[in-house]
Amino acid sequence: MAKLISFDIDGTLETGDPPGIITMERVRSAQALGYIIGSCSDRTVSTQQRMWMEHGITVAFTVLKHRLDQVKNAFSAEQYYHIGDTHIDQYYAELNGFKYFFPDASVDHLWLPG
Repeated sequence: MAKLISFDIDGTLETGDPPGIITMERVRSAQALGYIIGSCSDRTVSTQQRMWMEHGITVAFTVLKHRLDQVKNAFSAEQYYHIGDTHIDQYYAELNGFKYFFPDASVDHLWLPG
């Protein structure tokens, strides 16, 4: 069964405002490893979709941050992760049964094969 990673944008991804440390190449690597990927952000869904399209990345979901419950209900995964830079990200992740990580070296293990 696949694993799922939800990305916050601002402060998390390099395309955010402010930019975060997770590059689009890193997102592509996660996808290549078989992760179900998408974004949960304060940005509108259409803005999130446009960002992914501009980078040529097809994602499985784009939802508002407080809707992580919809992601969990829509996808069966053996593990659910959310990476974000605020305690609000952490709150919604943990509320909905996602393992939460700040966008720092603590997420490096997610990109290891296996």
